[in-house]
Amino acid sequence: MEEYFKKVIIALDTNEEKKAIEIVRLLKNRVGIFKVGLELFTGAGPSIVRRINEEGCRVFLDLKFHDIPNTVYGAVKQAARLGAFLLNVHASGGRKMMEWAKKAVEEVFESDSEKRPKILAVTVLTSLDVEDLREMNVEKSPRQQVLSLAKMAKEAGLDGVVASPEEVREIKEVLGRDFLVVAPGVRPAFAAALDQKRVMKPLDAIQAGADYIVIGRPVTAAEDPLVALEKIFD
Repeated sequence: MEEYFKKVIIALDTNEEKKAIEIVRLLKNRVGIFKVGLELFTGAGPSIVRRINEEGCRVFLDLKFHDIPNTVYGAVKQAARLGAFLLNVHASGGRKMMEWAKKAVEEVFESDSEKRPKILAVTVLTSLDVEDLREMNVEKSPRQQVLSLAKMAKEAGLDGVVASPEEVREIKEVLGRDFLVVAPGVRPAFAAALDQKRVMKPLDAIQAGADYIVIGRPVTAAEDPLVALEKIFD
C-alpha cells in the first residue's frame, strides 16, 4: 500500500505562501509531491518552489504554458531552473511548441540530466466535457481528443501528459507504460465534483494506470487536512 502513497500529489490551492508551507509541513510525512499552480505561483512568486524543496519535497509546477514556441521556450527555461520535478505545457499549443519546451530543459540540464524536470503536456482539462468541446468546434469526444494530443506529445519527445482518470487506461495501452500520466480530477467518495466533470475515485485512477494522481480541495480545504488525507488512504 505504501507505493500508492507515493503516487499522490497534493494541490496547494491557495495564494498564500505561509498557508502553503503550513500544509506542506503538515502532510510531508505522508506525501512527497506538492502541486504549485497559477494561483499560488502568482501570489507567492517563484521562490515557493525552492521553499517546498527545502522541506524535502518535490514540486509539480502546474503553469500550463501555452504561447508561441519562442515564448514557451524562454518561459520553460526559467521554470526548469527553479527546481521543479514536473512541469507542463498545453498540448494544444502544437508540436513545435512542445519540441521547443523539450529543447529548453535539455539546454538547461545538458550536463546533468538526472536533475532535468519531466515535461508533461496538458491534454483536455477535466472541467470540459463533449458539449464544451463542441462549443469550441472540436467534434472529437474528450477521449478521442486526449488520445490525439497525447500521441502528438509523445512524438514531440515529452515525458507524458496530464489527462483525466477516464483516459488513463487507453493512453497506457496505446502509448506504453513508460509514458507518464498525471491524473487530476480525482475525487474521493466523500467529496463533491465541483467544477470538474471527468472524475474518478483515487484507487480507481491508480488501478487504471495513473502514475500520479492530483488531489486538492478535498484535503486542503478540509477542517483537518491530515485527517482528510488519512481518510483517503484508508
